Amino acid sequence: MPYGSWINDLPTGFFLVVHIAAFAIGAGFAWVAAKRDLTLLATAFSLFAAAELVYMTYHLDWTVFLFAHTIAEVLDLTAFVLVFAAAAYRVVRQPAALGATLVPVVAGALDP
Repeated sequence: MPYGSWINDLPTGFFLVVHIAAFAIGAGFAWVAAKRDLTLLATAFSLFAAAELVYMTYHLDWTVFLFAHTIAEVLDLTAFVLVFAAAAYRVVRQPAALGATLVPVVAGALDP
């Protein structure tokens, strides 16, 4: 018997509540990001929320597990990449927005 098989004893409602809560959190973060014009983050959190909806299709017996899991993982991976891209963009392209000031250093400029 594989480890964790006890989880199969939990009712379907438990899994639906977990996925609905995760969906609500993702949709809420997407809403806040969209209101602040953070397009990449809004898209990332929307994809996460969509992945939670896809996970629910399995628990509702609309799809088989591997199909739902694979689609949801692709959505989650894309969301993860977009969160990283949003963070990198903010640091690389908009350093002034973070309160940082870039001081160009010219070779030999600091020599006495």
